[in-house]
Amino acid sequence: MIPREVIGVAEVPGGPPLRLVRHGGDFMIMLDRNELMSSRMSGSEIALGVMTCQRLRSAAAPRFLIGGYGMGFTLRAVLAELGPDARITVAELVPGIIEWARGPMLAMTEGCLDDPRVEIVLQDVGATIAAGKGAYDAILLDVDNGPDGLTRPGNDALYGMPGLARARAALRPGGVLAVWSAEPDAAFTRRLQQTGFAVDEVKVRARSNGKGPTHTIWFAAR
Repeated sequence: MIPREVIGVAEVPGGPPLRLVRHGGDFMIMLDRNELMSSRMSGSEIALGVMTCQRLRSAAAPRFLIGGYGMGFTLRAVLAELGPDARITVAELVPGIIEWARGPMLAMTEGCLDDPRVEIVLQDVGATIAAGKGAYDAILLDVDNGPDGLTRPGNDALYGMPGLARARAALRPGGVLAVWSAEPDAAFTRRLQQTGFAVDEVKVRARSNGKGPTHTIWFAAR
């Protein structure tokens, strides 16, 4: 049996540390006993990027904000879908995540962090949203395991009514807020609707082959 090996620890401002675990050729990002992300199950993170782009086919020179780099699956999916005039800002609160991407997970990164369309900002995505009124065609959030502050309590502000209102204000007309979750959450769906979004709640499998657990993505259109 191949043992799991902790190969990195990253501090989270206002929250417990994250651990990067290697198991053979696979990587996992862990928070305590919670597996936040795994290289073995990337299908729903890829779907987050692809399905958001599909909803914005008519946008010229689209501007995207991705909250949380993770393992980069969503970023790479967006880059594959969008043309050379697109601009993607990745807001990552934890510098260690980017260090892992440029270090032990470099082979997975596939150069996405150095793509000229990409800007990495090391800050809370909530602050980026608040500063970007009318700036984005799409905002993609995958910073917790769902619409609550799992990685740190401060992230709760992203998913309440005031945070959703700020996200809506940061979107251009017709823009989309996309939120990834490991589980459904009826209360979050209602909050999106009450904020004025038109909501499409989609179920996707964790693995690209259509297997694995079912995850939820909300696509909330302004």
